[in-house]
Amino acid sequence: MKHWFLLIIIIPLLAFSQEKAAFYLSIENASIQSIFSILEEQHNIRFSYKDDIIQQQNISVHINYTSFEDILDFISEHTNLKFEILNERYVIVLKKSKSITQLTTLNNVMVFSYLARGIKKTKNAIYSISPKTLGILPGLTDLDILESIQQLPGVISPNETVSDLIVRGGIQDQNHIIWDGINIYHKGNLFGMISPFNPNVVQHISFINKGTPSKYGERISSVIDITTKNAQSKTLKAAIGANAISTDAVLELPIIKEKLSAQASLRRSYTNFYKSYTFDKMAKKVFEGTQLETTQKNNNDFTFLDYNLKLNYTFNANNQFRFSLINIKNNLDYKSQYTEINATYKDILEIKNYGYSLEWDKIWNAHITQHTSAFRSKYKFNYNLLSTFEGDDTTSDFNKKNIIYDSGISTEFNIKTDTSNQFTFGYQFNAKDVSYAFLYTDDSFYVLDTDRTKVITHSLYGSYRYTSNSYFDMDLGFRSSYYDYLDRMVFEPRLMLYAPIISNLKLQASAELKNQIISEIDETIYSDFSLENKLWRLANGNDYPLIKGHQFSLGFIYKHKGLLIEVDGYTKQSKNISALALGFLNSEDNTVHLGTQKVFGVDVLLKKDFNRLKTWVSYSFTDMMNKYDGINNGDYFLSNTGIKHQFTTSLTYKLNDFQIALGWKIHSGKPYTQAITTSSGLVFNKLNAKTLDNFHRMDISSTYDFKLIKPYNINAKAGFSIRNVYDQKNHISREYEGNNGIFLPIRTIDRYAIRFSPNVFFRVYL
Repeated sequence: MKHWFLLIIIIPLLAFSQEKAAFYLSIENASIQSIFSILEEQHNIRFSYKDDIIQQQNISVHINYTSFEDILDFISEHTNLKFEILNERYVIVLKKSKSITQLTTLNNVMVFSYLARGIKKTKNAIYSISPKTLGILPGLTDLDILESIQQLPGVISPNETVSDLIVRGGIQDQNHIIWDGINIYHKGNLFGMISPFNPNVVQHISFINKGTPSKYGERISSVIDITTKNAQSKTLKAAIGANAISTDAVLELPIIKEKLSAQASLRRSYTNFYKSYTFDKMAKKVFEGTQLETTQKNNNDFTFLDYNLKLNYTFNANNQFRFSLINIKNNLDYKSQYTEINATYKDILEIKNYGYSLEWDKIWNAHITQHTSAFRSKYKFNYNLLSTFEGDDTTSDFNKKNIIYDSGISTEFNIKTDTSNQFTFGYQFNAKDVSYAFLYTDDSFYVLDTDRTKVITHSLYGSYRYTSNSYFDMDLGFRSSYYDYLDRMVFEPRLMLYAPIISNLKLQASAELKNQIISEIDETIYSDFSLENKLWRLANGNDYPLIKGHQFSLGFIYKHKGLLIEVDGYTKQSKNISALALGFLNSEDNTVHLGTQKVFGVDVLLKKDFNRLKTWVSYSFTDMMNKYDGINNGDYFLSNTGIKHQFTTSLTYKLNDFQIALGWKIHSGKPYTQAITTSSGLVFNKLNAKTLDNFHRMDISSTYDFKLIKPYNINAKAGFSIRNVYDQKNHISREYEGNNGIFLPIRTIDRYAIRFSPNVFFRVYL
């Protein structure tokens, strides 16, 4: 096994040390046709296009690149052209749809193919992910949006789920997820194992972990802004696919030529009909440590469903309208019996997130554009545990409920005075109505905790962007919000700076101040079913104050002959974070604890591309410390989710339509509080003074595209993946929880990561 580890570490490092010729193209204000001629000679390829689509198009190109796809991406970003690579010899040149989004100002791309083709990084530090062109990533066959983000430096999921993303130390509820302008609160199907977003309908993802643009509010850590296709569909497109968990279908339909088109997708699990080997592996990981794992007799039904619809309407060249709808559902009905004690437990869980949005893009003139949108989102969580003891003829009922109504309207003006200066101003109105309840019924009825809060927020924001190829790029922004329920005004400045130091070496610096009005509380006291134990609630200014956060970062980027080195250090602090149960408290502690978190970290990335082979190595150091009122004498201690060291490496190879990716990750273990059994009961040692064993896992994936029925232009894609190739047993959590009641003994719960888990998929499309 050690030889595997050594091989995965050495191969990328050897790749970095090799000399490989890179291409450099420098040409000023040249025609597209002349650039095509140069590329045809350099790469022995041929472009196929109609003369009229490249007429009167001139651009300036100054770029080092090692991948042919990189230069195509560059040209596509700076023109209205797009490319389809038929094979290693021929490239078809097409004209982009005349949608308004193509006419708006494009961000200057800093790094093409950041980790894989389809992932770019802009000068204002935004990761831009295009699922339709995304290259293969280790362990993923059919793309998973949230899991692909975990490949980026500084992002980790200590619980090995797609939903529990820790971004630069920011905890899970501090990530703002948006789908076509709709706020999303449900983060993962199958209890966080699968993203609730069908990637096959997504056009673009913006992931922001620092220097957040001023139009984004509400959360203090990261932003995941997901957008489906805005352009008009020219032809009918359809696809259907399946993997070992679910099946899905996607449809793009032109309704009125160049005016109205629709796209829709539907995805559903089939685990209630057939439970595959892959599902069994996931279920074992998910249900580990719960009563569902240890039941003697059980009958369960679990399903998830998500679908979305989008209508694009182009009124004229200057006005475009869009309507989007998304619906996500998760249901669990699990009945278990314990014959020895004549007890029956029934767990019923229902999670829904529904939303829709309306958007209008308006071009006033060559310098001014406007974007106006409105949305409504509804989130509903309902968990019920019914316990029946036949011998005593008693019944207990525990219920958790959470309902969110979230709606808003906003408008934004973008003013571009010249090629270097751009101004943005906007207003946002948002109304949130959030309620939750913990109810317990035994011999009598108890309301353990309940709350309903409504907050209306008015926000004004603005930003100034300066770009210069010779000097520096700067984004300077502000955001001011008024919360009516709290009767409070907050001000949030933002800054992002990108500047050259010497040739090939660039400086990046950012600073931001943010506030968060909504957060999750963690309840693991009364319910043994801890798979979905977090409920959303609003700040009320008293026991749940407004969460404050700030972040400062400083780093550099070095690019030369296809080699990329990025180092970025940061410091963060979050105040007024809260928890109902923290994983190290005893079962009778049901007090809400307020606290502060401080984080210091460094992210390092080394990347080198060689034609068909892409290699990268990343390392992240994260020091997360928390302190809470009434705990540990008010002193700082290691955070429960604090993974101090994380190392990831990957190799990706592409030959024509075949791709294969091999990756390996290792990180230090999670901190936990050691408990010792004594004659007087369970005694807890120093908080989070112990850490679990190191985590390590190898993943592999491969895909192949091919023509299925050539005369009808029906194509297919097949692939497989294996998580945890060598079946490592990784210990990811140790907690102490009560067993269905606050007066019963505390039990130790150990949870482990997913073991050897293969997956396959097959997709047909036209």
